[in-house]
Amino acid sequence: MDTLETRELRYFMAVAEELHFGRAAERLGMAQPPLSRAIQQLERRLGVRLLERDRRGVSLTGAGEVLLHEGRVAVDAATAAARRTRRAGGADGPGGPRDRLVLAVKAAASHELLQKLLAAYAAEPDAAEIEVLPSGMCEQEEMLRDGRADVALMHAPYNSLAGFDSEELMTEGQIAVLPAGHPLAARQTLSLADVKDVPGLPHARWPRHGTYAPGPGPEIHDQTQLAQLIALGRTMAVFPESARAWLWAEHAAVPLTDAPPVVTHIAWPAHSRSLALAGLIRTATRL
Repeated sequence: MDTLETRELRYFMAVAEELHFGRAAERLGMAQPPLSRAIQQLERRLGVRLLERDRRGVSLTGAGEVLLHEGRVAVDAATAAARRTRRAGGADGPGGPRDRLVLAVKAAASHELLQKLLAAYAAEPDAAEIEVLPSGMCEQEEMLRDGRADVALMHAPYNSLAGFDSEELMTEGQIAVLPAGHPLAARQTLSLADVKDVPGLPHARWPRHGTYAPGPGPEIHDQTQLAQLIALGRTMAVFPESARAWLWAEHAAVPLTDAPPVVTHIAWPAHSRSLALAGLIRTATRL
């Protein structure tokens, strides 16, 4: 059979991501034996081995790697369809707003641009309600793919625009955000080499796809936590120039002379047919 159910894809993805049947079963809230049977049945239906199992643990086969990637796309698409359908149904319901768009933004960037966009769009006739959804580093992509957001402000080269339509809105430089009392904070400019391995001041680490890259820096969950840790002299971070808007008095921002420019795009799913979204895009491109 060539059809797959989202339930069995979720089962497989949990095992493939945990590489441990016990942890995957706990994550799914089920017992391990039925999970093992479900994966075995899936392998028999597809006619391929998805996982290698031995005394050392579980690993993905080449076929398993393909299904993990394709499964994520399929599950995200199904989840997005459900979420956007519910939003559309809410707009159709009694007393509900006529239309609503969810705009994902990185919490520490593009403040002035966002304010201008919201003000300009609100002045448009028949403007939809805009819900602003702050996100962590690079989470806007996932929010667009799984339907939590309809549109996003994204930042190349940090965000991937693959699979989305987009319009370029702004280009800016980058800054190092440091504790105000640190010796580097007194410099007029810095290079990427200057801030690569600063003793006692490791770079903050944000999650991507639910996991943190290895490194000595603290694991960051939100912007407030990051701001406090920088103020305490425990970490530093690199951001677009527009991040100056949220800095505290205990922070210093120093331009990075050799960092690549950051290009802000407004991005949306390529298959979208929303008239409200089209109106927001038109407004953004006129700013």
